[in-house]
Amino acid sequence: MIAFFGKLWRNNRGNTLAIAAAAMPLFIGAAGLATDTIQWTLWKRQLQRAADSAAIAGVYNREDASGATTTTKAAVDHDLGLNLHSFYALKSSATDYPDCSNKCKVEFPTDTTYSYNAVKVTIAIQQPLTFSSFFMSTAPTITAVSTAAAIAAGGDACVEALETNSGKTGITNNGNTDIYMPDCVMFSNSPSANSASAGGSSKVNALAVAAVGGIAQSKNWTVGSYRPYSPKLPDPFAKVNPDPADMNCTTDALDDGMTAAKFKSYAAGTNCFSSLSVRSNKSLNLDSVIGAGTKTIYINGGGVDFQGDFTCTSCTIVMTNKDPSQTATIGGMDANAKANINVTAPDKNCGCTFKGIAFYQDRRATDSATNKINGGSGSAIIGAVYFPSQELWYNGNGTTAAICTMIVSRRVTFIGNSTVSNKFKKLSDCADVGLPSSSTIRYVRLVG
Repeated sequence: MIAFFGKLWRNNRGNTLAIAAAAMPLFIGAAGLATDTIQWTLWKRQLQRAADSAAIAGVYNREDASGATTTTKAAVDHDLGLNLHSFYALKSSATDYPDCSNKCKVEFPTDTTYSYNAVKVTIAIQQPLTFSSFFMSTAPTITAVSTAAAIAAGGDACVEALETNSGKTGITNNGNTDIYMPDCVMFSNSPSANSASAGGSSKVNALAVAAVGGIAQSKNWTVGSYRPYSPKLPDPFAKVNPDPADMNCTTDALDDGMTAAKFKSYAAGTNCFSSLSVRSNKSLNLDSVIGAGTKTIYINGGGVDFQGDFTCTSCTIVMTNKDPSQTATIGGMDANAKANINVTAPDKNCGCTFKGIAFYQDRRATDSATNKINGGSGSAIIGAVYFPSQELWYNGNGTTAAICTMIVSRRVTFIGNSTVSNKFKKLSDCADVGLPSSSTIRYVRLVG
């Protein structure tokens, strides 16, 4: 450029210098406008990314709050603060920041048949441009609009881990376990980077594996899709609670020595025992002992221990405590590999509290023990297995028939040497059993 001006200066032809002088404003103007255009495009992209991120954050907030919008604007503001720091550095005061009480607008579009809990974020910020500011009395406004929503993903969560601790893995598959649920989803509420894992020689065939946190790909997974960073799935039995008034207790244990005659000797309505156990090579059939019809068996502070065969139809085993104290002892469950457990939960027409639930553990249980279901070749649990506050180890060596089984636990570990035996039928086909459909499974994406 210096050589060029030097040549012009030494040129004796005045017309060349005149033309160059006339063209100089255009040259400078073009360079200035090009610089402003690049800067504007950069700011626009930054602002759009911030709007996209804020809209997504708002949807996650609504999903976590069951659709409520009370704290959504605060969540959007917080996300903008993380992503617009380059704009904030240009501002002179906090009142110029694009928070949603000033420069940002948050709207909540109506749900549709495919999108839920939508959040629309509009950001408008005035940014002075270096060259254009010589000719403009006010800085131009950059506007970015983004809409995100939760989209129905489809599939039923036959296995759901309720763990919300970021340091814990919600679903673990180990050993030689073989899980077959091509119409079902495995879902973990853990925000951990490894929220659901499959290792060892395990084989998991599922419609999808989904989680609030991350999911490491593995050759052990055979899934239709990975769905990491999904909105948290609610506890399907959160409103189901045992009522101490329904518990008519005896201090006796319910075990393989119980007969129909002995049961009749108890006071009418007795349904609560200190513990439940079946010894090895022994059996207990509550249909024979108590009779047909819906049965709710309460275990008052004790545990459940199956080493032999146990049968109960239209039945729920409830591990709880009649003491209403939050620190009351709650028992757990241990079933060894030789036990044959055949339990069918009360169906949708039972009119009972524990519809669709085969085993229920009171959520007052502390996270200090592991429940184990190691079922034998004749085992079949039809209904939900619910341990919301403790971990469950599941090693089903049972029938190859597809059954309506749902596992909901704080953490779930599949382990053992089972062959292709743990088959799960999609919950939408199990309505008669009383199981809830998990149609709320969704993922968050931009929709506009």
